[in-house]
Amino acid sequence: MDLKEGLRNISISGRVLEAGEPKMVETKRGPATLSEAVIGDESGRVKVTLWGSHAGTLKEGEAVKIEGAWTTSYRGKVQVNVGRESTIERVESDEVPQASDIPEEMPEAQYRGFGQRQPYRGGGFGGFRGGGYQPRRGGGRRRF
Repeated sequence: MDLKEGLRNISISGRVLEAGEPKMVETKRGPATLSEAVIGDESGRVKVTLWGSHAGTLKEGEAVKIEGAWTTSYRGKVQVNVGRESTIERVESDEVPQASDIPEEMPEAQYRGFGQRQPYRGGGFGGFRGGGYQPRRGGGRRRF
């Protein structure tokens, strides 16, 4: 899998190494159902998020081909998303490697997006430049 974030309408084939149960989550568009899985091939593994009617459809050990998916990144790793326009097809088991032959590597994200912290480049306490706290003239007391 030669994956990077931001790809659209991709196809991947691999073996389902992990398959989670469907769960409800709150998104900016309202409640949604999703499940998470890990799929692998001879080049490594990738986390897959299955949305809507696809949630919960993958079973551990299956050989599958996913079409119409897209990639995002989260916490420094590339993820594949399977949604309404995507299809999942079961393929012959000998078309993809067995789980024991799949390396542990997962694709790294190339840029820092949501879910990733930027390295701290500030100076001084709390990232503020210049001196620390400075009281107002007159010792901070108000005179009437």
